[in-house]
Amino acid sequence: MQTDTPLLFDKAISQCREIFKKKTYDYGTAWRILRPISITDQIFIKAQRIRSIEDKKENKVGESIESEFMGIVNYCVIALIQLELTESDDMEMDPENVVKLYDQKTEMCKQLMMTKNHDYGEAWREMRVSTYTDLILMKILRTKQIEDNGGKTLISEGIDANFSDMLNYAIFALIRINNFYK
Repeated sequence: MQTDTPLLFDKAISQCREIFKKKTYDYGTAWRILRPISITDQIFIKAQRIRSIEDKKENKVGESIESEFMGIVNYCVIALIQLELTESDDMEMDPENVVKLYDQKTEMCKQLMMTKNHDYGEAWREMRVSTYTDLILMKILRTKQIEDNGGKTLISEGIDANFSDMLNYAIFALIRINNFYK
């Protein structure tokens, strides 16, 4: 079994974190205005664009699939942060504190990935990038259903678990796209 998965995760997440950090300094925390359902829809738009490019084998906008997966990672972090904040929390947050929250959420997702990766035996390494796209789209549909049900589930994991899984699928895709391992 490969043992470099945590390092590969860190390498991919560092690229996403750098973009998140720069955008936080450029835009502040304007994303605080978004309701969780809007974040879900933003992730859907990015995943649907990836799938469209994969199917059509043509990219007219010019932004890469890689950048869309990074966007999914960052929107998942935003969603995980937003789920813990309330309307009474400040809309504009200190960039340094936001980056700390980013690190906490990505570390939580990394720990989840390592736990699941142990049980699944590194199966992600043999999967196609297009499968990650499909899994993210499925998780989005599940999340939308849970949101439509007022956040209630009978047996399933909650919204936060779906965002964590989507983040990890996007990280796996980034690792595969960038050939971080041979």
